[in-house]
Amino acid sequence: MYSRFYRRAFLIATVLILGSALVKILDPFWGALGWGGVLAFLLYPVHRRLTAKLKGRRSASAAIITALTPFVILLPLAAITVVFARQGIALAGYVRGQSLAITYPALLGKLESYPVIGPAMRLLRENFTITAGQVQGWLETSAQGVLHSVATFGGTAVLSLFGTLVGFFLMIFLLFFLLRDGREMLTHLSRLVPMSGAHRASLLKYLGEVTQVVVYGTAVAAAIHGVMIAIGFAIADLPSPVVFGVLGAFATFIPTAGTGLVPVPAVLYLAFTGQWGHAVFLAIWSVLVGVSDNFLRPMLAAQRADVSTLAIFIGVIGGIAAFGLIGLIIGPVLISLIVALLRFAEKNIQQID
Repeated sequence: MYSRFYRRAFLIATVLILGSALVKILDPFWGALGWGGVLAFLLYPVHRRLTAKLKGRRSASAAIITALTPFVILLPLAAITVVFARQGIALAGYVRGQSLAITYPALLGKLESYPVIGPAMRLLRENFTITAGQVQGWLETSAQGVLHSVATFGGTAVLSLFGTLVGFFLMIFLLFFLLRDGREMLTHLSRLVPMSGAHRASLLKYLGEVTQVVVYGTAVAAAIHGVMIAIGFAIADLPSPVVFGVLGAFATFIPTAGTGLVPVPAVLYLAFTGQWGHAVFLAIWSVLVGVSDNFLRPMLAAQRADVSTLAIFIGVIGGIAAFGLIGLIIGPVLISLIVALLRFAEKNIQQID
């Protein structure tokens, strides 16, 4: 008979070898697998209602939703990324084509006439001489960087959504089975977690609520904010509203002042160029976008999980850097999972003490 140590060592070695081989096999498809899981989570409430209407036929419900997903969700997202790239290129060209020889001195004169910031602006102008040509050169250099970044981001976003043709069909194929059998898969996987039944159920419940907060209360809310910002920019007759809408959506992940990072400079630009009607409208519209955040996130997420804003911010930035666009969802969920496991370990240590 083999010793217990040998059996455990053999089991661990086998799991490590097969696990590393599986990771290498799935390496080209992690993006598709991740998007398939996110789409399954988003569409599961629809699948549950449709299954009830189809009298419990889960396969038929999953097949219908899977067939409609490329046309209802993926193609519009791809169209937005293409429009984003085109408008970003147009915006970079617009900035490079602007001449500051007239507007820059007038802008400085307006700033110096204000009672609060006027003395400071005069002091800066007297001690730090910055010409219109220098500002123009800085804007042109920045525009070239924006042109390259926007084109790269647009292509990366499309690839992360669709990837290769094989990855796209894998994502759709996986979506069908995750919708139909996802709950059973999760139940079987959860039994492998070395925890008591109560702790395991509590952890799974917490992760479900965290994912709900991240997907609905953060990502969907950010998308709605982006749409509202794009509409406001379009009404205010500003160039490239889709670009600013996408930037506004990402800015909402920044704590506290995120919602104002995009519209506030636009309001100032409209005011300094004398477009007071558009400036007042966009200022009021921006306030409405910011106020809507107070009830939009709780309404979308039915927020019950205690998720730190800092954890979401770090998870989003680090997740995108590590996993691409799918990291927008995976990053905050992983950070929250780590926090939950640390809390669980802390409780166990306190019980031992």
